[in-house]
This record gives sequence, C-alpha cells and structure tokens, in this order.
Amino acid sequence: MNLAVLGAGAVGTAVADLAGEYGHTVTALADSQSAAVDPVGIDVAAALDRKRGQGVVGEADREAALSTGYDVLVEATPTTLGDAHPGFDHVTAALDRDRHVVLANKGPVAERYGEVRAREADSEGEVRFEATVGGAIPVLATIEDVGPDHISAVRGVLNGTANFILSRMAAEGLDYDHVLAEAQDLGVAESDPSFDVEGTDAALKCVIVANVLDDEREYTLDDATVEGIHGLPASALELAGADGRTIRLVGEVRDSEVRVAPRLVPENSAMAVTGTQNIVQFETENAGPLYHSGRGAGGPETASAIFADINRLDGEG
Repeated sequence: MNLAVLGAGAVGTAVADLAGEYGHTVTALADSQSAAVDPVGIDVAAALDRKRGQGVVGEADREAALSTGYDVLVEATPTTLGDAHPGFDHVTAALDRDRHVVLANKGPVAERYGEVRAREADSEGEVRFEATVGGAIPVLATIEDVGPDHISAVRGVLNGTANFILSRMAAEGLDYDHVLAEAQDLGVAESDPSFDVEGTDAALKCVIVANVLDDEREYTLDDATVEGIHGLPASALELAGADGRTIRLVGEVRDSEVRVAPRLVPENSAMAVTGTQNIVQFETENAGPLYHSGRGAGGPETASAIFADINRLDGEG
C-alpha cells in the first residue's frame, strides 16, 4: 500500500525506514517544516539523510503530503491535548478523501473520539490506532478479537519511563530525583518528564481503551482520575519491599471509570515488570485473565503496531 507519513520523529522515521520490508511504498514523508513527496515513492534514505544533515526531510511544503496519492495516512505527529490539533485536522483531511488513517498520535482518539468515529462513518476510509496504546503490545487487537462485551476490565503498567524510575528506586534504594536524572541521562526520560511521571501518558492510553470498550459514552482525559509518581519517597518502596510488594504506576479501566495511580503489587506478580517494560491484563468473561507484555514505546516497536494495522486494512481491501 502507498503510505503518507506525517511526523519524522522516532516513530515516523521508523515507519518510513521499515515500510519497504513490509511491502509498502512511502509516497510522502513530512516533518514540522517540510515534506518529501513523490507519487511513485520517495527515496526514504535520502529524505532521512537530509533530515539528519539539514533538519528537513524535503523541499515541498508539509501540507503537500496530505494531497499526494496514498492509500493510508500514518499520523505520527506529537500528541496534543484539548482540541487535538493538528492531528485531528490530518485525520479529517484523509477521511474527506476516503483514505485510511493509522494513528500513533493519541490526541484524536483520546480527546475527540466521537468526532473521529463520526467522520469515519461518512468516509470510505477506516481509522485504526493500535500504536496509541502500549507500543508493540497488541492491546486493541486483543479487545477486538475477544470482543469488548466479553471484557470486564483492562489494567496495566503503560508507561516505560515511570516504570524505569520505580523499578530502579526499588532495586537500588535510590530517591526519585536521583533516578529521574539517571533516566534523563540515558534518554529514557524527556528533559521535561511531566507527561510521563504525572501519569498523563498512561491516562491517555486508558482513555483510548475505555472508548473502545464502551460504546455507550465517550471518554476524554477529563474523565480520568490521575495520580503520578513525581516525588514518591524511596521509603514507600522500602516499606513495600519489606512486605513482599513493590509499587507500580497502574492504569485501569473498569465499570466506566478510568484511573491511573501508584499501586502496591506483589513483587513476584506479573504486574511487577521492570525497566521500561509494559504489561496489560485483560479480565475476560470466558477466558479469565489474559496478559500481554513487551516494549511499550520506541520507534521500531511502535512502527510494528502501525504495520499490523496497515496489514489489516490491506487484508480487508
């Protein structure tokens, strides 16, 4: 399939770089200032080299990526809250042209889910967004396969930065500020880590899960109860460890409620993943608890979820 990729960060770059391996052609790649566009397929390597050397992927205006020929728009621009612009505008532009959309950007389906679905209903295009929750972990595909009506709850450790900090604090007895600085040095945490450590990222993922599970109402970030890990004392983890438990930032969707907060979990339980690993538990009606774990972020990891969605679209066609 022909792909137009919006966003040239870690995820968009990985999608463009790996598209050929998955049998797809990139006809456009856009960053925040420019685009490389060719209806028969751009030279991805040259565009990425230009990005590294000159800071732009091409000479065309970035809006040209939306109007070129493509089957699937891959929306991998940064997540924005509230009105979800410009991601929501990109989604509507593609659907207005009866093109498919695959999202890595959480904003449109966390903040304007009802509008996205309404636009989709009026289009020949379809919107898929596996990559918005859990990176490479097939969270939404599992819900789709099991059936939302047969799942009573979804909970999980859904932010690698927060989990790295908590597991390092527990393992080494280090305080929060020390481990945060270490995570920033390693590139695990951003220079401004608030999106991760305050629980916002995990909450957005849980909101998306809630929207997929519940077709009777729409959820946004305002519907989530969120508590982060910033400032959590090392003594809290020490006390938990003395009782055979540890602390993880856990997001949960249950009984029409979305909650994210530090929770005590047994040290030897499945939920006590370490480092940047993520894990998701599904409480199912007939199969009991199901677990999926893996890398919840990263360019190639998230790209694998995007290609899974593209391949589903290709199979449906």
